[in-house]
Amino acid sequence: MTSTRIERDSMGELAVPQDALYGAQTQRAVNNFPISGQSMPESFIRTLILAKAAAARANVELEQIAPAIGDAIVAACQQLLAEPFMAHFPVDVFQTGSGTSSNMNANEVIATLASRQLGEPVNPNDHVNCGQSSNDIIPTTIHASAAIELNERLLPALGHLLTVLCDKSLEVQPYVKTGRTHLMDAMPVRMSQVLDGWAQQIQANIEHLRALLPSLRALAQGGTAVGTGINAHPRFAERFCAELGALTGQPFTPGNNFFALIGSQDTAVAVSGQLKTVAVSLMKIANDLRWMNSGPLAGLAEIELEALQPGSSIMPGKVNPVIPEATAMVAAQVIGNDAAIAIAGQSGNFELNVMLPVIAHNLLGSIGLLTRASRLLADRAIAGFRVNAPKLREALDRNPILVTALNPIIGYLKAAEIAKQAYREGRPILDVAVERTDLDRATLERLLDPEVLTAGGL
Repeated sequence: MTSTRIERDSMGELAVPQDALYGAQTQRAVNNFPISGQSMPESFIRTLILAKAAAARANVELEQIAPAIGDAIVAACQQLLAEPFMAHFPVDVFQTGSGTSSNMNANEVIATLASRQLGEPVNPNDHVNCGQSSNDIIPTTIHASAAIELNERLLPALGHLLTVLCDKSLEVQPYVKTGRTHLMDAMPVRMSQVLDGWAQQIQANIEHLRALLPSLRALAQGGTAVGTGINAHPRFAERFCAELGALTGQPFTPGNNFFALIGSQDTAVAVSGQLKTVAVSLMKIANDLRWMNSGPLAGLAEIELEALQPGSSIMPGKVNPVIPEATAMVAAQVIGNDAAIAIAGQSGNFELNVMLPVIAHNLLGSIGLLTRASRLLADRAIAGFRVNAPKLREALDRNPILVTALNPIIGYLKAAEIAKQAYREGRPILDVAVERTDLDRATLERLLDPEVLTAGGL
């Protein structure tokens, strides 16, 4: 049996594990929400702890709490962040919609450690939560944690993917392949043009995410319960943002309208929408890689991805495109997360959104998944794939669609007849065109040169 102690809150007494740093309100949440077994994301909890330290510094400066108490709170936050801390934060993601349980969890843990530091009681509500409400600290933590994770993790990962794509594009520039539309043979393209298209998708995603950072850095802190700022010092929002910025290196600012930032989560919905776009881009790249790698005998076999592990428990020698497949699954999960966030974003009932924890969970989950998948796709799929040049040449030589280049000279209908004959007889388009037109072979070789056609044709 685990030994317990008795803690008290406004609802009465409750048994809490003897060695737990948290108190009665956290234990009530643990008892009330045995739902998923998933606690809030580590990046969220870390940012919440930093926010508590920033609030303590601001409150000391504004003479709302005694300097000794403020120093003890900051020291407690530093102690937590210096060691594994998640065991102290057991509250389930699926909890009270305001995230009050997670806020009080942090308040109680920090108050316990601060009391030990100071040698006298530090109160979770009156001191650690001074000038705050769950209704502004949780939206603030959602914004701040997402801004930090985007700036420090996802954007660098996407930048790395972009660099790898650009480097690989230079490497494969000499190779020309059959283009495909509707999964059917089309005009030729350079392999580098394919990768440049992927690179532009990633570049656009980087730019769009960066454009959302200022909105994420605008914080609800200072609005307290409903946006009016009740019980917070008039300068608390300003000082809090300055202190949190100093702790994180992010240029946080007070939001222009606390009512909007507490009553809605439109910025989180917008960021999630852009994360969904990143997922869609990664899905496109991953699927193109899978198709180009397909075979090696009965598929396209235009490239060969790095062999990372056996692909079958029954078929010896089979190797599958595991990194693109994993990336595609990540993309599917992020798209699902976005759907959950969109629904949660609609739950801004009057002065408070009441699905804040699930928004935080899915938003930060998407950022983490995309960060790791982007680096894996870059390093274990794109950087190392080998081009199968003979296969590319073979397909190009048999591609009747090259006759498109003759449209301005012989007309669409005549070109279509030549293409159909080449398909029907399984012959190179050049040979059929020599028979069916007045153009000599040298002229046709020049007009139908795939390398020339990748630059716009005639």
